[in-house]
Amino acid sequence: MEYGDENNGNEKKGNANKWLVWVVVAIALVIAFNAYQLSNVNSGTTQQITGSVVQSTNSVAVNTQNTQAALDVLPKGVPDVYGQELGVSYDDVSSANPSLADSTIRKVGSLENQISLSGNDMNRYISIAGKISCEYCCETESIISSNGQAACECAHSSVMRGLAKYLVKNHGSEYTDDEILEELGKWKTLFFPEKIAEKAAVLKSKGIELNYINLASNKYRDIEKK
Repeated sequence: MEYGDENNGNEKKGNANKWLVWVVVAIALVIAFNAYQLSNVNSGTTQQITGSVVQSTNSVAVNTQNTQAALDVLPKGVPDVYGQELGVSYDDVSSANPSLADSTIRKVGSLENQISLSGNDMNRYISIAGKISCEYCCETESIISSNGQAACECAHSSVMRGLAKYLVKNHGSEYTDDEILEELGKWKTLFFPEKIAEKAAVLKSKGIELNYINLASNKYRDIEKK
């Protein structure tokens, strides 16, 4: 009886040990599986965040490039001949000083109604102003109609019309038609630097000379959309 009892005790003890081993193995497997899953989750999270940061950085880089390109096409300083007469500078039109920009736009734009043209001067004005538009805010073919009347009522167009009239009337012998058109293009560039910068990139890629007639007149209008 004592021997049998001892065997039964050993058997129970052995079964308990086996059960304990299986429990330990099961726990180990669960821990290993959880560690594997956690590793995958962490890996996926890191990849997602990294991708987001790279995208954000690239976006900032693109914006910086656009800003630099816009700055590169901007005319700078006081315009020859008429700059001192009118008391204006290309630098006056800047988002850094909206108040000065607005007053400059009003000053030059007011010339449109202050100056009257007739005869050859009027014909010349129509020829010049009919070659440029304000397509970024107006859908008209040019800033004037065929009879010389305003075709677009925005302040940008008013500046270009006013300046064209001023130069034709007061400095007609000092400027060719293309030189006046180029001046209008410079002011248009000041109004839409990023749009003109985009157009400049397209013109450059096609081997087209970068001047303010090509950049801002109707000569290559909407080329960036083609």
